[in-house]
Amino acid sequence: MLLSDLKLFAPELVVAGLLLGVLILALKPRSWSFYASTCLAGLALALVALAALAALPAQSYFSSMVVHDPFALFCRAFFLAATMLAILLTLRSRELCGPGAGEFYLLLLAVLLGMMLLAGSNHLLMVYLSLELVSVPSYLLAGFLKRERASSEASLKYVIYGALSTGVMLYGLSLLYGLSGSGSFEALRRHFSGSSFDPGLVGLALVMALAGFGYKISSAPFHFWAPDVYEGAPTAFTAFLSVGPKAAGFAVLVRFLFSSLTSQPGPTGTLLPLSPWPTLIAILAALTMFVGNIAALVQHNMKRLLAYSSIAHAGYMLMAVCLVSVTGLQAMLFYFIAYAIMNLGVFLVVIVIANATGSEEIATYQGLWVRAPYLVAAMGLFLLSLAGIPPLVGFVGKFYLFKAAIAGQLYWLAVVAVINSAISLYYYVYVLRVMFIDPGGELTPLRPPAVHTAVLAVLVVLTVALGIFYGPLDSITRASAHLLGS
Repeated sequence: MLLSDLKLFAPELVVAGLLLGVLILALKPRSWSFYASTCLAGLALALVALAALAALPAQSYFSSMVVHDPFALFCRAFFLAATMLAILLTLRSRELCGPGAGEFYLLLLAVLLGMMLLAGSNHLLMVYLSLELVSVPSYLLAGFLKRERASSEASLKYVIYGALSTGVMLYGLSLLYGLSGSGSFEALRRHFSGSSFDPGLVGLALVMALAGFGYKISSAPFHFWAPDVYEGAPTAFTAFLSVGPKAAGFAVLVRFLFSSLTSQPGPTGTLLPLSPWPTLIAILAALTMFVGNIAALVQHNMKRLLAYSSIAHAGYMLMAVCLVSVTGLQAMLFYFIAYAIMNLGVFLVVIVIANATGSEEIATYQGLWVRAPYLVAAMGLFLLSLAGIPPLVGFVGKFYLFKAAIAGQLYWLAVVAVINSAISLYYYVYVLRVMFIDPGGELTPLRPPAVHTAVLAVLVVLTVALGIFYGPLDSITRASAHLLGS
């Protein structure tokens, strides 16, 4: 039994071994490129180990604390790919060029390991441990630029908000444990399906638990940490934070709600909630969209603008959660991919511009069309994709979300999402106007490093190609939108 469990755990073992290897290598100072190459090779091996598990049936292991199913398999592969892209973003970065490369990649791998465990967590205790494994190294990475006051401030605020939300979440999870007598998701489902319980107490426990999950996905009203952390943290880590841990938060939220607080699926594939939590999630989705998009309208720092944009996109993805259906789950997984491509692309452009100008203020983007037309054209594609303009991948992602909301008869939420997409277009186009129209005094050509140019080219191609030829991605996400026992 132990050997079969370890086989299912092979990708995580590879990441853990890589983490220990980097820890040993960090005893002697080495270059950033050395650690990056080592990590990329190790993560590629982890992807191979993960691919070998694709043919295995859905099952639980480690005393049902962790599960292997199509949903967990997809999420683990997504986290590995997102981490590899984030590592490429760290190369040739003005911020990350001094000592401490080993420590940085060590912490990044620890976050990755926590995310992979979150995707398959099937027990309240496992959820908490995995969430902390993601959070604690993230606090350190946010404050990695020790000589920068903004970075230290970001780390401090991240810790304070994280500790508060985790404490509230733990109290809520302990209430669920006390009501059911077990932390297993299956046991929670059986208890709340087959016996009478106090709906008010369950509702209170759920609201408190959502504080922890909402903090991780930066949904309103748990979003206050995001703008300061996004602005102060190293930009490469900010890019990773906006994609990896956010997706991990959604993965564990879906696993928790679908596996413990719903009944078995009916003939249509729609789960029956055991409490009114879909309504609560729908309200949070609408609130999150409005808070993120309206606050983004007045931002002058690019990283703060992207922080509020990230909050708004969390609202779009929450729409898929409240549908409690395979269709909604598929839409969310599709949007994971779309959002990762376009958001990492935007942050890569921000890194390149900050390397050249030393600033992340939007005002420094004036006249960039003359200095770096290729860079500005790529930025324009990514921003328009984030706004949902066809035929880019962001449009297809939002189309899936809106279509799922309409199929689930959440017409009002679909209307709210369309309105917010229109609002978001204003601040995305504002950045484009600054780059294309506003005159700039500097005329020196801006040439990105070769590694950034190559990554940018790949992301641009994916943004356009997956917006037109989205069939293969549709098939993958459709096959992955299944949880063990749901």
